[in-house]
Amino acid sequence: MIKNYKIITLCGSTRFKEDFFEAQKKLTLDGHIVISVGLFGHTGDDEVWRPGVKEMLDDMHLRKIDLADEIFVINKGGYIGESTRREIAYATSTGKTVRYLEDEHADC
Repeated sequence: MIKNYKIITLCGSTRFKEDFFEAQKKLTLDGHIVISVGLFGHTGDDEVWRPGVKEMLDDMHLRKIDLADEIFVINKGGYIGESTRREIAYATSTGKTVRYLEDEHADC
């Protein structure tokens, strides 16, 4: 029997690396397929800052959102940066459900 697992793409600042891992673990154990970021530029993956790499990764993340049923925003302390705001807007414009780690998602 093939199950219909919900696909969830994680979005948020890569400064919250441990929170990404925790969310991925929890959502996986809840029975979801989780798509995450490939590199954590704000926590040690310096390759992100090479010419053209961040732009490629940003575009690739939109394709990950295309694959998903919904996105899950890692908004620790209410923080949502510019890239994450773009991803939320993109997900919303394509009809994806948007859920948040923290209920209050302030503009910081």
